[in-house]
Amino acid sequence: MFKKLVLVILMVFSIQAVWAEDEAEKAADDYVNYIELKPFVTNFGGVGKSRFLKCEVTIQVSSENAHHAVNHHMAHIRNDIVFLLSAQTDDTVGTVEAQQELAKKALKKVQDILVEEEGEGFVSDLFFTSFVVQ
Repeated sequence: MFKKLVLVILMVFSIQAVWAEDEAEKAADDYVNYIELKPFVTNFGGVGKSRFLKCEVTIQVSSENAHHAVNHHMAHIRNDIVFLLSAQTDDTVGTVEAQQELAKKALKKVQDILVEEEGEGFVSDLFFTSFVVQ
């Protein structure tokens, strides 16, 4: 009788441990977080009348490691995004479609930096949460 009771108790604890592991894995798979970068303000368009672009960027990450990697390499990420934005023309920021294409280029830029520095792209998406051209 005592052996059966011990066996039942062991089974209950092992089932709870497996269930807890499944929940932890599910929570890790469902991780989504957003990192808001400080606003970018840059001139663009080359020679001639000065044009300015101000935008706010939010980066989507899907793990805590990604979050830490982005924060660790923030200076490099901001630097490359500033250069990307300042290289634009009226044509590459003048329409919604052009701005969406620019967001894809910025995402690729961020992923390339993280692959170079960390060996993994980490970032799942990049959004312009504000975009003003003057």
